[in-house]
Amino acid sequence: MIEPNKDKRRGGGNTPAKAAFDPNGPVGRKLKSFYDVIETEPVPNRLLDLLEKLDEAERKANGGS
Repeated sequence: MIEPNKDKRRGGGNTPAKAAFDPNGPVGRKLKSFYDVIETEPVPNRLLDLLEKLDEAERKANGGS
């Protein structure tokens, strides 16, 4: 029987799965570039209206005015 820490397939270092979650790797950099673009976009009025309605419903549920 092979001990888990002696298994040659597991090896050390960055496996492809770990590299995919590396924030400084290619996937992380691409996600950050997408996020940076979205972050600068204005919030759509429909979403702001929906959030206002939600706030209003919460105030009414809590007995606020």
